[in-house]
Amino acid sequence: MKMNKLEKNAMVTAAMALLLTGCGEAAAETMAARDNTVYTAVAEESEAGASGTLQTAVTYENSEDGGHAITADGEAAEYSNGTVKKTGDSKGDEADFYGENAAVLAANGARLKLSGMEITTDGTHANAVFSYGEGTVVDISDSVINTCGNCSGGIMTTGGAVMNASDLTVHTTGNSSAAIRSDRGGGTVTVTGGTYTTDGKGSPAVYSTADITVNDAVLTATASEGVVVEGKNTVTLNNVSLNADHNQHNSNKSDYFNAVMIYQSMSGDAEKGLAGFSATGGSITNARGDIFFVNNTAADISLSGVEIANHGDGVFLRAAAAGWGREGSNGGKVNLQAVSQAIDGDIIVDDISVLNFYLKDGSTFFGAINPEGGAGEVYVELTDGSKWKLTGDSNIKSLTCDADSIDLNGYRLTVDGKLYTAGASSKGEAIEIKSSEGGRGNKMQAPGDGGKDRPQNDGKQPPQDGGKEQPQADEKHHPQSDGKQPPQDGGKEHPQADEKQHPQNESGQRPQVHGEPRDKGGDSRRKPDGEPPQKPRGFLMTDAETSSAAKG
Repeated sequence: MKMNKLEKNAMVTAAMALLLTGCGEAAAETMAARDNTVYTAVAEESEAGASGTLQTAVTYENSEDGGHAITADGEAAEYSNGTVKKTGDSKGDEADFYGENAAVLAANGARLKLSGMEITTDGTHANAVFSYGEGTVVDISDSVINTCGNCSGGIMTTGGAVMNASDLTVHTTGNSSAAIRSDRGGGTVTVTGGTYTTDGKGSPAVYSTADITVNDAVLTATASEGVVVEGKNTVTLNNVSLNADHNQHNSNKSDYFNAVMIYQSMSGDAEKGLAGFSATGGSITNARGDIFFVNNTAADISLSGVEIANHGDGVFLRAAAAGWGREGSNGGKVNLQAVSQAIDGDIIVDDISVLNFYLKDGSTFFGAINPEGGAGEVYVELTDGSKWKLTGDSNIKSLTCDADSIDLNGYRLTVDGKLYTAGASSKGEAIEIKSSEGGRGNKMQAPGDGGKDRPQNDGKQPPQDGGKEQPQADEKHHPQSDGKQPPQDGGKEHPQADEKQHPQNESGQRPQVHGEPRDKGGDSRRKPDGEPPQKPRGFLMTDAETSSAAKG
């Protein structure tokens, strides 16, 4: 009987599982010690019986609070055509930052490949597939993921890890459960193909504290924003269908509904700095509220050839303060670049916010800017035959345009307090946008919509300096280049290769993770925002250590 490599691997895996289940009392003790993980193998003859092909299904189950059904700890591993079932609960940072209670966990530089898997979790803080730490890479393809507990994402990346996903079907139903999820320390996430759907509040299809790129996929959020970017991180969409119906708030920090929110929560989970959102091709469809909402951060937004439809009663872009950050300095600072792009809808910039709006390569804008009067400073630049047709009185600070760029359409355009004359050309200057770099956010500020449901100080991080309240990080703003140029390369900011610092113990080595009890006290040497967090000791044990522990 001929079997391909995949079938042979499945047969070997099944045989190992059958041996483990038939090794008597000693094996039973070992299996009981292995996080209550159960492996079962079922061999079934295919319907094409004449061919004699044998299909093997392997099921990995775990029901322990904090446990895993599959782990890869600093090793190369591969699983295919299996079923993963995870129940049990966890809470707080160890689940969100380090992968505790995830159905599938890769850490410590592991290289894990998953294909043809069906992964289901039913528990609180039960993420489906978790990639943690510098050097860790997860490749997952042609798989189905379903999670139904709160704080349970589909694919999750933290601590500078890498996640590559292709042709997945991901569905989450709990609150704070993004389908494509990241948290402190971020990493690099690349998604190609598939559908990614969320039904819970505070559960966008994508929540980014990382650099996330999605290609040729469908993203749908039925109760939350479609995409949330926090802090100095990015989301890039290429030929993606993004659908958002943000109809429930996850906190009282904002009254607005939106398809895409870019913000800084001040939770310490994302470094301060220039955020980025880029979309090329595809579509953005919004059922309620605004298309974009930017607050308490600086952001580059780049759009090219995207079909945008707003079926709600909101505006195209709102740059304004909300409940995050320090009052009086928590507005939105935005560079918006449109290339061969049609934009329909008003733009609101409040008095502590700033906008540079660039229309290029025949882009069109059908809307008004600050129709209720002068507020935040706005610069508009129309080049390469781009056009602006007003739908209401508009107020801006500076303007660059050709003589035929603007159709007043019966309305008034005020530029720096003076009425613009129809048919006039203009040469203005962009507004410098400064963004805070580095520094720790205020942990007393609870994060809101978009996948965060974390208590403030759960006792695992001891206070610094005897419990004294720490001063705010340096509030001086540092410009991104000169702050006046439109975003390049799709709006993404490219960090230097050596920017990330790696957690080390006193000896300068990676923290020990085997054979020591977990340190519930945490590490008092708190890391700066965005740095990969130090993993608690004793996080994973080898098979040998597990067996030894079971025997006492």
